Amino acid sequence: MEFKRTTGEFREATRALCAMLNHRGGRVLFGVEPDGRVAGQDVSDRTIENIAQEFRALDPPAFPSIERVPVDPRREVVVVTVTAGQHGPYSYRGQAFQRVGNTNQPLSRDEYNRVLLERLHGEHRWETEPAAGWTVGDLNTQEVVRTVEEAIRRGRVEDPGTRDVTELVRGLGLMRAGCLLRAGAMLFGNADRLEAEYPQCLLRVARFRGTERTEFLDNRQFHGNAFTLLLHAERFLRDSLPVAGRITPDVFERIDDPLYPPLALREALANAFCHRDYSIGGGSVAVGIYDDRLEVTSSGTLHFGLTTAALFQPHESLPWNPLIARVFFRRGIIEQWGRGTLKMAELTRQAGLPDPEIEDAGGCVTVRFRPGRYLPPQRVGLDVSERQREILILLDASSSGLALREIHQQLGMDSGERQVREDLATLRSLGLAMPVGHGRGARWKRV
Repeated sequence: MEFKRTTGEFREATRALCAMLNHRGGRVLFGVEPDGRVAGQDVSDRTIENIAQEFRALDPPAFPSIERVPVDPRREVVVVTVTAGQHGPYSYRGQAFQRVGNTNQPLSRDEYNRVLLERLHGEHRWETEPAAGWTVGDLNTQEVVRTVEEAIRRGRVEDPGTRDVTELVRGLGLMRAGCLLRAGAMLFGNADRLEAEYPQCLLRVARFRGTERTEFLDNRQFHGNAFTLLLHAERFLRDSLPVAGRITPDVFERIDDPLYPPLALREALANAFCHRDYSIGGGSVAVGIYDDRLEVTSSGTLHFGLTTAALFQPHESLPWNPLIARVFFRRGIIEQWGRGTLKMAELTRQAGLPDPEIEDAGGCVTVRFRPGRYLPPQRVGLDVSERQREILILLDASSSGLALREIHQQLGMDSGERQVREDLATLRSLGLAMPVGHGRGARWKRV
C-alpha cells in the first residue's frame, strides 16, 4: 500500500502501481498523509478521468480499479487497486519498476529480461512444444512401461489397465493433439536420434588430477534420454569416486565409506535434469570430480526469484520443466517437490560433511560437494594395533606430515622410538602411510 496526499501526485502513484503489477499487486490511496492520517480531497469526475488517462502510459495495458470513498460531506479518498500482473514485465513511460519493501526501484535490463523470459516460459515452454517428426515408435518403450509400473507400485498413478505405449505416454501428459512433446523425447527418446536432433540431451563427466581443470584422468560424453544419462552418471560416480577410510576406536580395521552420500549426489543429478534449460542447444549436465570437491553443473540459471540462499530454506517447488519433473516424481527419482536441496544438506550433515554449496553464475547452476578430508581408496579389513591406530589418527590431523620424533613425542613415553619406527614400516607396507624425504628428516603422511 502507498499513500499520496492528492491526485496531483498521479505520476509517482502510477510508478508505484507499475511496481506493484510486477510484484504481488497493491493499492495506492489518494487523500492520505504519509503517516497514514486520512485527510481526503475534493474529487470530481474530471479527477478520475485524469487518473485513468495516466494509466494508459502503462505497457502492456493494465486496468486498475478505481474506488471513491467518502470521508466527510465534501472530501473523498480515491483508492486505486491492482492485482499481480499476468502479462509482465510492466513499464511506465518506458521504464519498468519493481517493488522493494515500500519503495519503487527501476528494474535493471537483466531483471526485465528475466521476468519477460519467465512469462514467455509459462506460455511456451521448450518441454511442451511438439517434437517435430517424432512418434511413439522413436521412444524406448521398455523405459516407458517401467516408469508407469514403478509409478503404480509407489501409488503415484492408478493402473491404466493397459500397457499400450501410446496410451501410457498420453497418460503421462507427454502428448498433445496426437503429437509427442519434446519432454517425451527427452525422457524416453532413443540415443541416436536425440544426438542428431537434440544435442543438448548430453551428459559430460570428468575426473581431474588435483583441484584444477588442467589435466584429465577421465573425460567422457554420453547422449541419450534422461533416464539413460542418469544411469551413466551414477555408474561414473560409483567407478570414479574414492572412498573415505576411517579407523574406529573399538574395531581395529579400516572401514571404507563413500566419500559423498550417494543419495545426495542422486538428488543433485535429478535436480539438474529437472531444472536445466533445454532451450540452450549447447547445454548439458556435467559431473566433475576433483581432489577437493565434486561438482554437478547444469545449463541455465535460477528463476522465479529463487536465490542460492533461499534454496536451503523451506521454499515452494518451481521447476523450470514441471512436466519432466512430474515424470521424475512418478518414477520415484525425486520424492517431494521443493525438498531436493534441503535433503542434500541433511544427508551431507549426517555423513559429517559440510553443507553443499550452490553457485548461479556464467549461465550455469553448480552444486558443489566438499569432503571432510580427501582420502584415496584403500583396501578394507586391515588389522592394525592400537598404537598403529593412534599413529594414523595423528597423521590424519596433520596436513604437513610428522617426523618420527614428533610422532614419538605425541604418543607419549609408553612407546619407544624403535617401536614407532616398526609401526610406521608396517603402515607403509599396508599402504596406509608413507614418508616424504629421507633419513631422520623424513616426514610421514597419511595415504
